[in-house]
Amino acid sequence: MENVAHAIAVVATSDQVAGRIYNICEESSLSELAWQSKIAKQMNWHGKFVVLPRGQTPKHLLQPGNAAQHVVASSTRIRTELGYEDLVEIEEAIRRTIAWEQRNPPSALNPQQFDYSAEDAALANVP
Repeated sequence: MENVAHAIAVVATSDQVAGRIYNICEESSLSELAWQSKIAKQMNWHGKFVVLPRGQTPKHLLQPGNAAQHVVASSTRIRTELGYEDLVEIEEAIRRTIAWEQRNPPSALNPQQFDYSAEDAALANVP
């Protein structure tokens, strides 16, 4: 959050941003699997990630939208034009986010989010 707030402040206090659009993201962008791997490392989790084809993924785990194409964001413009730099490095940001999530668990869970039998069945077909 600190990096996003800092980026907003950098843009809000610049005289040269009229009509410009700036992305704020990690540079370079990470895949979902790379993000999850970084989080797992911070959590000291040594499990195995299994990436399934959409047709083999249990329905409750499917995300809406079309993920057939890559979505890559770049913050090169804000970094080069306005001199933006991250205040918090990625590993520290992940550590802080994990700590916040642990202190603030959801007040309610949707049981439809969980279907362990379907997940076990999907994994049974993985070599």
